[in-house]
Amino acid sequence: MHKLNFRLAIGATILFAFTATGAFAQNKGFDVTRMDKTVDACTDFFQYANGTWLKNTEIPAAYSRWGSFNILGENNNDILKSVLENAEKTKAAVGTDTQLIGDYYAACMDEAAIEKVGVRPLKPYFKQIDKINDTKGLQSQIALMHNSGIPVLFGFGGGSDLKNASMVIANANQGGLSLPNRDYYTKDDAKSKETRVKFVEYAANMFKLLGDAPGTAAANAQAVMNIQTRLAKASKAPVELRDPNSRYNKMTLVQASEITPNFSWAEYMTARGVTPTSEINIGQPGFFKEINAMLKDVSLDDWKTYLRWSVINSSAPRLSKSFVDANFDFYSKYLSGTKEQQPRWRRCVAATDGAVGEALGQEFVKKAFTPEAKARMDKLIDNLFAAFSERLKGLDWMSDETKKEGLVKLVAFKRKIGYPDKLRGYSGLKVDRKSYLTNASNSARFEIARNLRDIGNSLDRTRWGMTPPTVNAYYSSSLNEIVFPAGILQPPFFNFAADDAINYGAIGGVIGHEITHGFDDQGSKFDATGNFKSWWTKTDRAKFEERASCVADQFNGYEVQPNLNINGRLTLGENIADLGGLTMAYVAYQKSLEGKPRPAAIDGLTPEQRFFLGWAQVWAGKYTTEAERSQVLGDSHSLPRWRVNGPLSNLPQFAEAFGCKQSSAMVRPNACLIW
Repeated sequence: MHKLNFRLAIGATILFAFTATGAFAQNKGFDVTRMDKTVDACTDFFQYANGTWLKNTEIPAAYSRWGSFNILGENNNDILKSVLENAEKTKAAVGTDTQLIGDYYAACMDEAAIEKVGVRPLKPYFKQIDKINDTKGLQSQIALMHNSGIPVLFGFGGGSDLKNASMVIANANQGGLSLPNRDYYTKDDAKSKETRVKFVEYAANMFKLLGDAPGTAAANAQAVMNIQTRLAKASKAPVELRDPNSRYNKMTLVQASEITPNFSWAEYMTARGVTPTSEINIGQPGFFKEINAMLKDVSLDDWKTYLRWSVINSSAPRLSKSFVDANFDFYSKYLSGTKEQQPRWRRCVAATDGAVGEALGQEFVKKAFTPEAKARMDKLIDNLFAAFSERLKGLDWMSDETKKEGLVKLVAFKRKIGYPDKLRGYSGLKVDRKSYLTNASNSARFEIARNLRDIGNSLDRTRWGMTPPTVNAYYSSSLNEIVFPAGILQPPFFNFAADDAINYGAIGGVIGHEITHGFDDQGSKFDATGNFKSWWTKTDRAKFEERASCVADQFNGYEVQPNLNINGRLTLGENIADLGGLTMAYVAYQKSLEGKPRPAAIDGLTPEQRFFLGWAQVWAGKYTTEAERSQVLGDSHSLPRWRVNGPLSNLPQFAEAFGCKQSSAMVRPNACLIW
């Protein structure tokens, strides 16, 4: 499922305190003490709204970023920990949700057993790899590893047909890299070169932990880097992948075999257990042409080394301490600036949610989400849809013909709130307390097999792409739906203690953000039924692209670190969604006041000012310099300061609320306005 996620550094509209004991205590609906009123709101609104909090807050050692999003996530973790510890103590029947989540968590927490077993569960893979003696055997091993969830060479699975959204087809896409994306392998700046050196050192260390002699380990690490560099150079960059055209090339298996004559898709899919199909989406044909060449000119020994690496690197977080530490030192400490690892229980809560999240989520919902909250969220969504409809009808740059189609799409939106109404369950999944690594492998195999069975069948529109405890939300272009898990629909985001102005600025902005994703630079290319199909006149599309370019150019100008600017094209969809979402939320809030007495000022702040502060304090967050760099290089979301100042500087409603002059830094002379 193609998702456009609203994610990273989601913050709060209430103050939290992180105590020395690790407790996260909520304070009140809105706290002015986190503001810095010595800063002019019209100069730097992010600093004005969050300055005191930023000054007084340290990033905890186990995090690369810290903000109200993290705190809300940890509040959820405390609930989940209680659920899991109770399940762990319960003698539940095999196959029940309680047994699955209790045993999975218990096995993850059993560090003594994990140390004792070492890498033994991985030895069958290593033996299979050693036995490869030709390209056919290599292909078979790739299929076997894919069935176990080990990422190697490319990605493959069932997904919606972008031009026939009602059907699930086979999709093959670029992959096989251990660094975040192709740019880490191809950029020539000093930091990128250093990162590649550090990666080779890390890989060599992992091979030594497997028992390779130092010289052999170093040579093996370089072989991995050589293969991945070729894959990276043939890959599309993150910005390119945002274009649906760069991901959609449906063809027959005969046509696919012409791209990769050295790789049989029919044999691969048979080995994967996929029901025979006549067509496949080859996401990036150029990438697979390079794979085809590499299958012929890369030595079999180097391929075996690469496969060994894929097994050990993907398994490292679930192995003994030496592997966990090495993996953490590179990916978390070096790449993200995290100083120390999360406590074991937090890692195991996350792992259990990732493996059997539907089962765990049902227990979370019982404790953290009420029918009243769901009903209120429904009402807010209704109000945001009404605001978007009103804005769409009133656009002066769009023709009536395109408006009509846009309204058809808007009416067709589906919504999912809190948790799935239809549960898939885990019948057939084996989980026990003997081996954490085996449980993780069983879970991966279970989910992968379930996904592959979808190929050739109708798309099931009842499924969710996130578990209920997730502090996040998303829009799916293929399903034309917005989804809000229970994890985000609670204080501080969705806060009964705060007044409507705060809630409309916070959760209202989130709702508007997700709706606007259906009309951003990517979502706007899909119609009401989720098909990749234009519903625009050529003239209107050109006008939209011009307005979108305004947003891209604006964010290109934001310097995060010396010589490191936000990538306006990479972050374009999220920035459009922020801008549109805030606009809609403000309209919805104003409409909610019709026929009512004007709300009084609170703490000297007007309701309009509180609305914008609700959004700004949502995004309170601090990052390590390494985490900032990683986000700029590969994430589609702008960093918090610019998620606040960027969209607000385009809105005349903001300038009016705070009395900003035209010459103010928070007032753009040529405002970017789309929706």
